[in-house]
Amino acid sequence: MSLRVGFLGVGHVHTASYMRHLLRHPDVSVIGLYDWDAQRAATDAERWGIPALGRDELIAASDAVVICAENVHHRALFEAAAGKVRAVLCEKPIATTMTDARAMLELAERTGTRLQIAFPVRYAIPLMALKEMLARGDLGTVHTARATNHGSMPGGWFVQHELSGGGAVLDHTVHVVDALRWLWPGVEVTEVYAEVGRDLLHPHLGSDDAGLLSFTLSNGVMATLDTSWSRPPSYPIWGDVTLELIGDQGFTSVDVFSQNVALAPRGGAYRWAGYGRDLDGALIDDFVDMAQGDRAPSITGEDGLRAMEVALAAYESERTGQPVAVG
Repeated sequence: MSLRVGFLGVGHVHTASYMRHLLRHPDVSVIGLYDWDAQRAATDAERWGIPALGRDELIAASDAVVICAENVHHRALFEAAAGKVRAVLCEKPIATTMTDARAMLELAERTGTRLQIAFPVRYAIPLMALKEMLARGDLGTVHTARATNHGSMPGGWFVQHELSGGGAVLDHTVHVVDALRWLWPGVEVTEVYAEVGRDLLHPHLGSDDAGLLSFTLSNGVMATLDTSWSRPPSYPIWGDVTLELIGDQGFTSVDVFSQNVALAPRGGAYRWAGYGRDLDGALIDDFVDMAQGDRAPSITGEDGLRAMEVALAAYESERTGQPVAVG
């Protein structure tokens, strides 16, 4: 029997990608969508050819749900679905406060609802190869890590802090922190110092659009992260995720989105066409497999909480001008 999946919220930019993958998945039936914005719900329902339903009606008809609403709504939507569906895929960040994130984890544990967080970077083949390299000890003892996560400025509710909870620092830090925690199981960020730019790249934006984080991991690695909405509309790809590691036995550099070819179509914009693994597709396949079976999520609510915790510590560091302990 097909897994019945519904969308709780369609406001996130990743909604379209997840929707496309689920609609063509052989073991999935997308039963409908809900959004607090009735006009947005109607527009997306017509676009995808699925019904717009009330929140509770959609949950009752679903085996699993995907939360793609504004960040501030994640907790309320998860609370509505927990105990009524098998599994939930929640867009990152898990929430906007530690209080909300902890409440979601506690409810997931109490109801047995499996909560997976959308961190598709884990499924990148170059990053998977790096994880194997580290497990073999090819670099020896790693001392430093330098990471980037740049992207285009998304606009809309992403720059309205009452809905997003933060700008570029929150939006992009969580991906890289999750990747580092995945590369070194059991390792956590212990301290963060951050410089945050507001209206730096986009005047009058009213949001942080750039940040430089320095942080320490519990395995002794010193790391930096350049996180920004610095890519102009003409840039051929949405952004980047890169990572450089230096160990006492070697150096390595990883570009998560380097599997591409340049494409300059007649009458269209110059862009990079990816030929490697589709990260969102891999995330959706993993989520469907988990929801249909009995195993735990590959990317847990705890993973989401720990990644968000670092981003929130970065904002606290900006406020105080001092390093902030994490955990």
